[in-house]
Order: sequence, then C-alpha cells, then structure tokens
Amino acid sequence: MHPNDTLPDAEAQCRQLAELIRPLLAQDPALVGIYSGGAWIAERLSELLGLDRETGLIDVSFYRDDFAEKGLHPQVKPTLIPFDVEGRHIILVDDVLYTGRTTRAAINELFDYGRPASVSLAVLADRGGRELPVAATWKVWDVALETKQSLVLEKQDDGQLAWRLENA
Repeated sequence: MHPNDTLPDAEAQCRQLAELIRPLLAQDPALVGIYSGGAWIAERLSELLGLDRETGLIDVSFYRDDFAEKGLHPQVKPTLIPFDVEGRHIILVDDVLYTGRTTRAAINELFDYGRPASVSLAVLADRGGRELPVAATWKVWDVALETKQSLVLEKQDDGQLAWRLENA
C-alpha cells in the first residue's frame, strides 16, 4: 500500500462483515475475538448482528509458536470463553490475517475449552503472506503491504474503530 493511499473506513468494514456472516446465524454460532483488534470487531459484530449472548475473547500470547522470538506482550484482559465450546459453531474474529500463526494459536487454545462442531475465520483485512495453510471464511479487504509495513486497528476515544499504517 502506498503511504498516500486512503485507508478504508473500519466501521463500514464491520458492517460489511456482519452482512457476510448473517446467513450463518441459523446455526447459532458463537463469536470469539482475538485480542485486541479481533476482540473489538467481535464485540461490534455482536451488536450489529443482534446477538444477545456474550462474545468470547482469546489471548493467544502463550500459544504462539514464535513466542520466544516475539516475547511477552501482556493483554489487558485474560481469555474468557463464557459458553460451552463443545459442539458449537465458532467464528474466530481477527483484524488482520497475515502469516496464519495467530489463527493457529487461537485454534489451539480454543480446543483447550472443548471440541467445536466447526471453526471459521472472519477478518477485516487479508494481507496475504501466509506461512501456514490458513484462509479466512469471510473477509472484506485484500491489502498489499510492503514487508516493513503493518496495519493496526485502533479503538478511538469515541469508541469507533479506525485503521493506522505503521512503518517499521
């Protein structure tokens, strides 16, 4: 992505993602957001889809296979799965899909809570660059970034979600 390119409206992307997921509601899925951006999106999706149950939140820090390389980045909240995972259709939610390692770690942790009927993945942005065979079931934006660039989802003071581009 060129530095002068305008980043899309993350709130509009959440609405698009909700409409893509809506047909699955008949299966009574449970949302599980990956901290931090995915947790924010999962909470927003829950509102948009009118889900009256709690959303699961997952911190994959200790489940990553590159933990020693990345180090500990403690999250504000611990993993919270307030429903029975066994036999449920789970929608993992994240902000950006890149290498697939975060998704793999989330699935590993999720299975510590039980064996779901299915696990699907919903993301706002897919930047390619997979190191593992992971694909999003639902995505709203394919984005090409330079290797040293990162796409960061932020929750602004007014509660709205917005993208920011970082250069390493």
